[in-house]
Amino acid sequence: MRRTIFLCWIVILTVAFVFAETPKSHWAAFDGNKIHYYDIGKAKNKNALIFVHGWTCNADFWKDSYSAFPGHRVIAVDLIGHGQSDKPKAVYSMEYFARSVEAVMKKAKVNRAVLVGHSMGTPVARQFYRLYPEMVGGIVIVDGSLVSFFSDEQAEQLSAAFRKDYKGTSTQFVNGMIQTIKSDAIKKQITDAMLTASEHVGTSAMEGMMDKRIWANDPIKVPVLAIMAQSPWVKADTKEVFKTIAPNLDFQLWSGVSHFLMMEKPKEFNEQVRAFVEKNKLP
Repeated sequence: MRRTIFLCWIVILTVAFVFAETPKSHWAAFDGNKIHYYDIGKAKNKNALIFVHGWTCNADFWKDSYSAFPGHRVIAVDLIGHGQSDKPKAVYSMEYFARSVEAVMKKAKVNRAVLVGHSMGTPVARQFYRLYPEMVGGIVIVDGSLVSFFSDEQAEQLSAAFRKDYKGTSTQFVNGMIQTIKSDAIKKQITDAMLTASEHVGTSAMEGMMDKRIWANDPIKVPVLAIMAQSPWVKADTKEVFKTIAPNLDFQLWSGVSHFLMMEKPKEFNEQVRAFVEKNKLP
């Protein structure tokens, strides 16, 4: 009898833990499509931290940040074409993604946000700032960039490779980003999401990132935190280049982490985001 009761409690606690770790899904309408997002915290708070994932990723890449900011409202978005959101045949430009984030903010009744953008999420956040500057209190760059990594010729070659052999090119691309990750669980989460993404979304989004118009050097006037992984992509002058665009910049270069640094060192990452928000008295 005692053993039965004990096992029942184990089941109850396990179920409770799962539900506690998985936020409730919410949905916003955007151009006739549904956008999926998680909304954690006080729904009445008109300000929020909004987490924007990278190319072919999804909201669950931020799972270690869902409950890391007590007192703040946290929203993690599945960008249009990603995760549980609809995947229409469309041109997946950075503006298209930014407008899908605005649709989520409108549905969630959020007036102002700190945008946390990983990888492709950085140009999405920047494009959002261009479109809706009054809705942005600050930006957190998570191993993303404010300038293009590629020449026009390199950009066209990469886009052409994805168009010609999407499966092979995306596999090589993703494997290159995860080589240094020690956790098999993190590697699996990344590859399960990124290598099963819709081909038309991945190809179009890659071309969207290669569009040189999104890399204009117009200023970002809100506070910016950049947390970068040490890699050949980060040059000696990257901080200075970023500062020409975002004068109010806190720049950090982390060693011993991959492109997915927020998943490898979530505690340290969340602490830095929290400190940035508090230092700048952001909403």
